[in-house]
Amino acid sequence: MTEASAPAHRRPGEQALATLGLAAPDDNPADASPHTFPDGGLWRTEIPSVEGPESLSVVLQESDRLGVPIHRVSQGSGVWMLSDAEITEMADACAARAVELCLFTGPRGTWDTGGSTRTDSGGAGLRARGHGAMAGCVEDALRAAELGVRCLLVADEGVLWTLHRLRARGVLPADTTFKVSALVGPVNPASYAVFERLGADSINVPSDLTLAHLTEIRRGSRAPMDLYVEAPDDLGGYVRMYETAELIRRGAPLYLKFGLSKSPAIYPYGAQLRDAALGSARERVRRGRLVLDLLVRHGADGGMSPLGSRLPGPLSRFPLTQDKD
Repeated sequence: MTEASAPAHRRPGEQALATLGLAAPDDNPADASPHTFPDGGLWRTEIPSVEGPESLSVVLQESDRLGVPIHRVSQGSGVWMLSDAEITEMADACAARAVELCLFTGPRGTWDTGGSTRTDSGGAGLRARGHGAMAGCVEDALRAAELGVRCLLVADEGVLWTLHRLRARGVLPADTTFKVSALVGPVNPASYAVFERLGADSINVPSDLTLAHLTEIRRGSRAPMDLYVEAPDDLGGYVRMYETAELIRRGAPLYLKFGLSKSPAIYPYGAQLRDAALGSARERVRRGRLVLDLLVRHGADGGMSPLGSRLPGPLSRFPLTQDKD
């Protein structure tokens, strides 16, 4: 395991506040994450909600125009909402740019026939209801892998464990990675470690976790963390741009996700939502530029993983002895 050396950075308003006797308390060195990506980087970037080839083209064009480095793009509607031709086009475009493409797997509870997810309790949320929904997720994973996709989004612990076992058996390619959805993300060190052991290679945490929570999680797991710097409204709409440097320091290895508040929901995506999808895709890249500019101004822009990096490094897993023939 590589030890991280998080760069010192200037906190927002630091010098001006110090003149008024309002300086921030000294950092506790123990708060910094001891982990990095295997390439030594502390952070990578992700553009979420890239729902099809046209949205992807907009994101890549804006990335070039604004100079926003992109390590990963992710899609939220699901593999099943894309044709083979669309998946192939997206996979090829991402491969040409060494950008990781992550597609969501299969049916989820919020779109299923069960009514409990529409109650105040939320029921079982996004989880795959029954054998049929679980099988649909597996079918999506196999189909996407056949078409060249090597990162899959998962919203169910059982589906994650199943896909991990299939990866271990060689049914899915060994370099396939699994990303846990923000909508089921863990909120404490023990649950985060469980997702890692079930096969997760990066794990979304809710965007309202405190800096102290991130430090606590990092004491129990080195699995890469995904976090919206700006969250969509259905995840709270939080905008944490000024905390980005500290989010990196506490959460590394960390994917900075450039989401977008005050934008329409587009899942499941179709042509009826085209204008909203393309406009929000363009603005997500712009938001990324604003975050990166802020890091530069605060002297905290060092430590980014090289472009093209995607694998998480060695992680802890539950034993697979029960799968031996």
